[in-house]
Amino acid sequence: MKFLKQLLGNKKAVVGLYVIGFFVLLAVFGPSLVRDPVEFLTDPIIPPNSEYWLGSTQKGQDVFAQTIVGARTSLLIGFSVGICVVFIGCLVGIAAGFLGGWIDDALSLLTNVFLIIPGLPLAVVLAAYMEASPTSIAFVLILTGWAWNARVLRAQTLSIAKKDFVQAALVGGESPLRIMFIEILPNMTSLVVSGFIGAVVYAIGAQVGLEFLGLGDVSEVTWGTNLYWAANNQALLTESWWTIVPTGLCIALIGFGLVMINFAIDEVTNPRLRSEASFRKVLTQAGLVSAFSTPVVQMREREPEGPPEGQGRQPEDEENRPSVDFSDPSLDEDTKA
Repeated sequence: MKFLKQLLGNKKAVVGLYVIGFFVLLAVFGPSLVRDPVEFLTDPIIPPNSEYWLGSTQKGQDVFAQTIVGARTSLLIGFSVGICVVFIGCLVGIAAGFLGGWIDDALSLLTNVFLIIPGLPLAVVLAAYMEASPTSIAFVLILTGWAWNARVLRAQTLSIAKKDFVQAALVGGESPLRIMFIEILPNMTSLVVSGFIGAVVYAIGAQVGLEFLGLGDVSEVTWGTNLYWAANNQALLTESWWTIVPTGLCIALIGFGLVMINFAIDEVTNPRLRSEASFRKVLTQAGLVSAFSTPVVQMREREPEGPPEGQGRQPEDEENRPSVDFSDPSLDEDTKA
């Protein structure tokens, strides 16, 4: 709860959640509010107007309807792949880091194999030989995207497994599964959430890329097939920019919202960034402006602990007390020391 409260208090997280929430609502309720995206409704290549807000395609289809309906499939694939990739990464990474021995060797070898193989060429080859469907695209992306999360979580598990509370659980006779998923996993929440966000961004981008290359089901209405048909019908040559820009802008906004949430999670969970944010907040409350330059530090001469015996100490004027400005470039290193 504390983590969620801190996250919702971050401006970047709020902006990202608003953007993602808008597209989720659009994907859920939007298709029932627009025209049929595959029906030939009007003349081809009509620019945006009052009746067709985003114009029409080369086949007379409503671009606005295709953009709204395409959001559902693309977001469903993106979030589904993200969940599966994080689940497999957690299972493999935590098991390898905690159990050790031959299990760690086998799982690390498997992870290294998938890390060495280039992800995009492998996805293209697999998608070319599998049945063209959104399910096949999702399977290919899960198969090629889990290894990075497994590697990161394994390294973090090796560090957490040495903590006292984990050792106490081992001595107490707790089962390995309970220690892995009850004791260790909650301490990696920020890594898991960041991995999920990265996996969703990767999945949406890769899905659009594969379908743009014609490796998906082109009869389905998705953001990738929208770009495929726009390119196939020579949208650039006919200068029908409205068949490309709306889909590209939606993909960019989804990526922007997810990245903003990722930045906010980093600021909440990273102690250094959290301390810098607290420092800026204190400066703002004091009416000061935070700058990138180092503040000037003035060192004053240290007063003697007491006057010599039989002698009184003359008060020293505050203005005449010597000081050293460490920001002065003319000072050499010995003087500053």
